[in-house]
Order: sequence, then structure tokens, then C-alpha cells
Amino acid sequence: MVRTEFPFAVETVDPLWITLADGTRIAATLWRPRTEGKVPVVVEMVPYRRRDGTVARDIDIHPWLAGHGVACARIDIRGSGDSDGDLADEYLPREQEDACEIIAHLAAQPWCNGNVGMTGISWGGFNALQVAARRPPALKAIITNCATDDRYADDIHYMGGALLTEQEMWSNFMLVKKAMAPDPQIVGDAWRAMWESRLAATSSLSEVWLAHQRRDDYWRQGSVCEDFSAIECAVMAVCGWEDSYSNFVPRLLKHLKGPKLGIVGPWSHAYPCRGAPGPLIGYLQEALRWWCHWLCGEDTGILDEPLYRVWVTGEERPQPFCLPDHAGSWAAEDQWPSPRIERRTLHLNAAGLANEPAPGAALSVRSPATAGRDCGRWGGYGGSCPDMPIDQRREDGMALCFDTPPLDDDLTLLGAPELDLLVTVDQPHVNLAARLCDVYPDGTSALMTYGVLNLSHRDSHEHPTPCPVGTPFRVRLKLNDFARTVPKGHRIRLALANQHWPILWPQPKLSTLAVVTGDGTIMLPVRPPSERDRDVRFEPAETAPPVPTTALDDGFDRRIVTDNVGSGVQTIALTSDHGRRRYDDRAITVSSANSDTMSIRSDDPLSAKLVTEYRWAIASGNADTEAIAVTELTSDETHFNLSWRLEARERGTLVHSASASRRIRRDFA
Repeated sequence: MVRTEFPFAVETVDPLWITLADGTRIAATLWRPRTEGKVPVVVEMVPYRRRDGTVARDIDIHPWLAGHGVACARIDIRGSGDSDGDLADEYLPREQEDACEIIAHLAAQPWCNGNVGMTGISWGGFNALQVAARRPPALKAIITNCATDDRYADDIHYMGGALLTEQEMWSNFMLVKKAMAPDPQIVGDAWRAMWESRLAATSSLSEVWLAHQRRDDYWRQGSVCEDFSAIECAVMAVCGWEDSYSNFVPRLLKHLKGPKLGIVGPWSHAYPCRGAPGPLIGYLQEALRWWCHWLCGEDTGILDEPLYRVWVTGEERPQPFCLPDHAGSWAAEDQWPSPRIERRTLHLNAAGLANEPAPGAALSVRSPATAGRDCGRWGGYGGSCPDMPIDQRREDGMALCFDTPPLDDDLTLLGAPELDLLVTVDQPHVNLAARLCDVYPDGTSALMTYGVLNLSHRDSHEHPTPCPVGTPFRVRLKLNDFARTVPKGHRIRLALANQHWPILWPQPKLSTLAVVTGDGTIMLPVRPPSERDRDVRFEPAETAPPVPTTALDDGFDRRIVTDNVGSGVQTIALTSDHGRRRYDDRAITVSSANSDTMSIRSDDPLSAKLVTEYRWAIASGNADTEAIAVTELTSDETHFNLSWRLEARERGTLVHSASASRRIRRDFA
């Protein structure tokens, strides 16, 4: 629902310039309620360009809060949008230091009551946590959406010590983002010199990220899990099960000692009042209650809510797209980890999953390099993009499967399953993918959650070692948190594979993994119903009126999978054209598109190839610019082969090009 009437009229200041101590000018947009009284301010800092990148979501959210008495400042971080400087990498200490300086500056403004909050989704959720750990005096509370406390274990780079292909897709996206010109309507004639400076400094971040394949100091910096006690301000953590970052919410609830609340719904990588899938909630109303409590001292009742409000998915068959509304219902826990959750242990026997162990022969699996195709994308972003997990029966056929008997009653699971196996491998470098599926009476297999582990990292992400070939060793793996009710008559399936393409980059050789039956377990987090579940209620979703927009060209999404039976090459081609549109209130026209092509032969992991392309064009004032980036990744047995190319055009004429090729040694990845 779009709200058009608010308690306060809203004044918009764009640009608001903030000059840092080193002379760098930071550009911001400020939405401020028109009132004689002093008000708090909430800060969001991301590099995605406030004027023409995130403007649609910014206008949906920040004026709504300002209309209810909370000022909001949307900051272009150093080197992005209209701000000075160089955006050298993500989540740098310099970015956090800038944020502390900006918070102090805004807190000292005559219209501010001295209390500041920080919020954001994805990048903005990351740096809200990172800045909270620095404890700037004016920062009293944060709301972090779709973020993480651990940059190595739970971001787009590595998962379980294995390389995510999402890393290269993301670095290519950032190549373009970093290469775009500032808005001449804001910075004036300086835009061209600023653009040329950015282009000269732009290179692929994958060169940095691939140089750090272990959990080292590079990843520890900015990972607040290194010291949860550093965060003392109040924290609300929000995410959705269809997003790749949902693990961070229960982890924060477990480890933070200060005031905290968690909400996990059915959503993808989007604010819970917009995007897909639903049902959406009145997220802004919850945020307002949070801000008014911590920044204004009002008793809004927000701390009377359950500690953890969570969506439990109901019976739902797999679809390639996000459904408009997921089946399920809300549940509540007042503690996390919850003492109400039963840790039910099932044993991996030759006959399936059972309550008691039955020692038997070892069972083995040798998954082809194409295994994993139907498991969706690591970073599925919802909407019309067909990148969700589909029926897992094909995947199950390439895995080692352990099933329960049909359930006698409905079974609700909430938390992270934990796997303990005794295995043998025939190669020193092996990836393990464990999927937990809801198997319908007709055989449909719906993915509930999964986890992966580079078995060289079985004891440590800091100090990996080769797998002992031919010698049994133990593997412990925690799968991703999830919540689902499995109906009576369904079965639960654990599927083990040693390939997970294209989510994971494959190890150099196909491998055989054998599991010792009767000596392995999976712990399932079984949740009984609670009367407290009835207390979970949200207002209907609301936003402010949208930014005036004219759609000039429609976009589309598609996913095409082809098998060349002659060459044996399987190709997955993802294409998203985001269309062309004009933001009428600022006379800016934007268009963008991306494509990701992943190919591999089932019998040859070294044939893996990723080509990712992103294009973005912006016309504003006297600037009409476009950037196109292409990144390609292949590998041999010892090295990754990374190449990238960036082209920038003005009014269709090439004005800058840069490229590089790098061989980066594989370090157990």
C-alpha cells in the first residue's frame, strides 16, 4: 500500500554535502521532517548511486520514515555516485572511518537531537554492523538487512572454503558500478574529470579476492564475528529465507549480548515491504517503532515482541520463480538458540535414515561435474528471474541419498541441521554438497536447505590440508538455517554429492566419496508448536509514493540450459535485461542488462568456464555514458585463469578501455 498522508511534511535536500577531515566531499540526500523540534537521523551508506541506482527503493522507504518524524540520510560512499575519492574495495576500514565521521557530523546539526541510527540492505547491512562495532558515540541503534557477520564464510566469495562462482559475477558488476560518471546535475562541470579519474583507477576486485582463498586477515577485517562484544548498540537483524544471507540473523541473536531482535520471513534479497516473494509485512512500521524507542526514548512496545519472529514455510512444490506468496505461517521464539528445539538425531544406514545405527557396508558416490544444475543460484534475487531450485529428482539421481520412512505426523524444522560423517575419498581435493529435501508421495523432491564444504577445510578455514586418500576421516558440516513444516506422509531425504555446479567452482578432478553407513548422523532441529506464535502480527506493507518513472523499454529474464550430446558440454545461460526507464523528477534515463554463461563437461571439471557480462547506461544533464564489463574465469589443475575487460563510452563513442589477464594459483580451492 502506498501511503500519501503523513504526520509531517518532508523537506528533501539533494545534494547535502559533507566534507570529511581529509577534504573529501561526500554527497548525500537528506529527507527531514518539517518541525521546530529536534529529530533523530538514520544513515544508509552504499556505493550504488543514490540518484539513479537505488533511487526507487530509497524513495519508497526514506521519505516514509521522514514523514513520521525520523530524518534519513542516504550517503554515496567515497568514490561512488557523486562523492569524491576512490572506491578501492568493499568494506574497507576507510569506509568505516568515514561513516563514524558522517555520523558525528549529522548528530551535531542544529535540527538533530543527537541520536543516530544506521540501516541498509546488503552492503548497507554489512557496514551498519561494522560501524556499530566501532561504537561511534551518537550511534544508538541499527537495523541490518540481508547482511553477514562473517565475510569469508557467508558472503559471495567462498562457502565452506569452496569458491563461489557468484564472486566473479559480482566483481564484474562492481567493475561497471565503479566506472560510471557522477551526475553533472549535481557536481557540475567537474563530472568529466571525476569520471576519468575513476576509470583510470578501476580494476577487477576478483584479482584481490582470488588472492585470499583462505580465511585470513583480509576477511577477518569487517567480520564482526571476530568480536561480537564490540557491538553494544541495539541491533535489529532482518532477512528472508530466499536470500543467501539468512544465516546471520540467528547467529547474531545467539552471540550479541546487547538489545536485539530478529525477523526472518519468506523474502528474497529485498526489503520486507517491497519485492518478492510474499507475504510482505509492514516493515517500515516495525522500523519506526525501533527508531522511536532507541532514538527518541518513546515506549513503542517493540521490546515486548518475541526475540525471533520467523516464517515457517508450509507445503509448497518447487518452482523456478518466486511465488507471489509462500505458503506457511509465522512463529515466535523468545530465546535463541531456543531450549524448545529438539535436536533429533538420525543415523545414516544403508537402508536410509533411522533412529538407531545399523553398521553396514560403505556406500559411494561419484557425481558428474554437471551435478547441481537444478539447485538454483547462490544469489537468487526473486521476481521473475527463473533461478530458484526446481524439482531435485535429477540431482538426487547423481547423489548418495538417505531417506526416512514416510512421516507419521507433520514435522516442523527450525534451525540448522548438522551432519557428522565418516568418509573415504580417492582424491586429495574434494567438495561435498549436502542437501535436505522434502520428498512428496509422488516423488517430487523439494530442496529445503543445503550446506557445502571443501573437505580440505574440514579442520580449519585458515590452514587447509589435503584429504587423506584412502584413509577414513570425519566430516562435520552445518547446513544453512531454514524453517519448514514437512507434512505427514512425506519423507525427508539427505542427498550427498561431490559436485555442486554452477554454485561452486569444481575441484580439478572427479572424485569418489564413500560414506561409512551406521557411523554417520544428521541432527534435525525439530520445533514443537507454541502459543507464542499467535503473538506474531505485522501491519500491512506500506511505502511512500514511488519516484515518478516512465518505462521506455520493457525488460525480461530467462534461463536456458542446453546439452550438446556431441561434445558433452552443458551450458547454462542466464540473461536479465532490466529495461530502460526515465526518472521524471530528475530527468535521468537508465538502462542495464547482464548475462552469465556457465559451461562444463560432465566428465571434466577442468572444462568449467564462466563468462559474465554487465552493461549500464545513464543519461543525465550533458552526460550520456555507458560502461560494459566482461569477466571470464577458467582453471587448470594448478591455477585460476581470470581475465576482464572494461569499456566506457560517451554518446556511443569509446573513450576508455582497460583489460587484464591473471593466473592465480589455486590454494586448495
